[in-house]
Amino acid sequence: MEVHNKLAQVRRKRGMSASRLAALAGVSRQAIYAIESASYVPNTTVGLKLARALDVLLEEVFSA
Repeated sequence: MEVHNKLAQVRRKRGMSASRLAALAGVSRQAIYAIESASYVPNTTVGLKLARALDVLLEEVFSA
């Protein structure tokens, strides 16, 4: 199953830098860029932390 994400679009729409999102979610800035480029699919915990930091539902960021 392929996982699609809109992390970059949601992050930019919220006016948040990758560094700020990384700090809020407890991951590295490099992880944010890897997720945005679809070279890394985060686990459920990281996905939930990202959604919480962006104040959106998980489904608004990730879909299958």
